[in-house]
This record gives sequence, C-alpha cells and structure tokens, in this order.
Amino acid sequence: MTTAYYDFGTAAERWARAQQFFEAQEYVTAAGILEGLVAEVPEQVGPRLLLARAYYHSARLGKAETELLAVLERDPVEQYARLMLGRTLERLGRDGDATPHLRMAAALAGEFPTGGETA
Repeated sequence: MTTAYYDFGTAAERWARAQQFFEAQEYVTAAGILEGLVAEVPEQVGPRLLLARAYYHSARLGKAETELLAVLERDPVEQYARLMLGRTLERLGRDGDATPHLRMAAALAGEFPTGGETA
C-alpha cells in the first residue's frame, strides 16, 4: 500500500478510515493514516490518542509512549492516556515509571485505595 492512500481525502474522511482500520485490528495501516492527521492537527487529542493505541497494539511501544506523553502535555487529566501510558511503561519493563501513571489513572476514574491498602 502506498502512502498516498494514507493522505487521500479530507481530514474527516481520513479520521473515519483510520477508525475503520483500527476496529479491523489493522493497526499499522491505521497508524499510517493517523500519522498524517496528527501532523496536520497536532493540537487535537483524539487522533493522537488513537495513534498511540495503534502503536501500542502493534507493539511499537516507544512511539506509543511518545504520543501518550504528547496527549498528557495537552490534557494532563486524560484518564485513558494515563492508563495507557502506565500499561505501555509496564510492557517496556519500566514498572517504577508506570506506577505513578497507573495510580493517577485510578484516581481520575474515582478508584481510591480502601482501608488496609497503602498508597
């Protein structure tokens, strides 16, 4: 598949196409489309978050981490991005780095330690 396909159509059409490929578990193709969208509208969190998910599912964890950090820079309380960053860091074997993100994600979701648990 050529990269021209990734850039074909309006931003809305490319967004819809990327979502279709993601839902079909064609993560590399979805990422190819999303990379152009993110470059075009870097301030938008939605395409960047889906790109991070596509990278995560295609085991491109370093790229997923980069995109998730960019999402959190724009929206520090984006709960799902926090959770994904924690899971990504765990998969990279960086449990110590993952823990604060996982705790923050849990807190943002309203999940707090109970009685005997320690923080």
